[in-house]
Amino acid sequence: MRLFTGLELPGEVVGNLAALVARLRPAARIQWSPPANLHVTTKFIGEWPAERLAELKQALAAVPERPPIQVEISKVGFFPNTREPRVFWCGIDAPGLEALAADTDGATAALGVAREKRAYSPHLTLARIKDRLDLRPLHAAIGALPSVRFGSFAAREFFLYQSQLRPSGSVYTKLAEFGFLYR
Repeated sequence: MRLFTGLELPGEVVGNLAALVARLRPAARIQWSPPANLHVTTKFIGEWPAERLAELKQALAAVPERPPIQVEISKVGFFPNTREPRVFWCGIDAPGLEALAADTDGATAALGVAREKRAYSPHLTLARIKDRLDLRPLHAAIGALPSVRFGSFAAREFFLYQSQLRPSGSVYTKLAEFGFLYR
């Protein structure tokens, strides 16, 4: 099983991001993410044996409780940079999210999952860019956006997801929910 933990986006935010993708899609022939698949990853676990799923759920249930995390979705950009982009992303500002990511990293490390080597950088992957393309039309479309604020919400839980890779794209299934202190 290929697994990760993350936050679910509320419908209003998904709708705003769907409108953004619809507006920008004609400007670039890149691999756009389906808005319904967008989520905030807190820990990529990778391949995990199904027979150890209960053990993983128990470890994640022991992640320290916390108050809701205020999440704001805004700004867009490119990884690693605008000259040779590989990912087009939407930014996330969420005080407390880094601590949740560190706690899930610690909980899974205790079970043998490799710890993250890079600093946590929360974002939503709007598209992947595989080929070198003229992205000037995309940059112009971004510059013409009336706003780069796409919504905010209070995260009150995180989820364990299974990711199944299919020819038509990834399919994500929630396997467990882990609530925060103040629901």
